[in-house]
Parts: sequence; C-alpha cells; structure tokens
Amino acid sequence: MADIEFPLPDLGEGLVEATVLEWLVAEGDEVERNAPLVEVETTKSAVELPSPQAGRVLRLHAAAGETVQVGEPLITFAGQDSPGGAEDAGQDSPGIVGTVPTRREPTRRVRLTPPED
Repeated sequence: MADIEFPLPDLGEGLVEATVLEWLVAEGDEVERNAPLVEVETTKSAVELPSPQAGRVLRLHAAAGETVQVGEPLITFAGQDSPGGAEDAGQDSPGIVGTVPTRREPTRRVRLTPPED
C-alpha cells in the first residue's frame, strides 16, 4: 500500500493557510487515531489537529514557523500492508478534521397549531 498523505484541512471561515506552531509528534513515531498531531495558527485562532488515523509518521512536511496552504501535504503516514491496517480501520477522509456520525437519529415531526385568539 502506498504512503498516506494528510493535507492541511480546510479550517473554516474562509481561511486558506495556517502556520505550524509546534509538532506534537516526530518522524518515526507511532500515533493513535485522534491523537494530537500538530498545533497550527490561523489569522483567527490556534488549533490542535488530531490524527486522521493510526500509524507511523513517515514525514513532516513543514517545520515550526512555516506556513502551509489548505490542501498542501502536512504529514505523511507509512502505508500499511497488513490486514486491519489503515484501509480497514474505518478512517475518515484525510481532508476532514474530526468525525461525522454516520447514523442519523429518526426525525420526529411535530405539527404546531396556531394559538387560539
């Protein structure tokens, strides 16, 4: 399996770049899914980005103090050839921070009647 690049995700509010403040992992580290990877700063705030998957960090694409554009590679994980690896882990798309529930609760419809005068 090929190595897996995680690009800087869209952090919202029209932001197009972020500056790496501090890496919380190093090349060669094994990380768990959702473990903190890096702290980045935008023009609006500083945020800690979680790992989109478990695996070994192969490469950090920017040093502390460098600015990265949304969509550019931020970190690369080593590909996993074994069963139960990144492909089977149910990981989210690398461009999405956090997770979105896949199961929706049923919608309950309520009919409102206008108040009587």
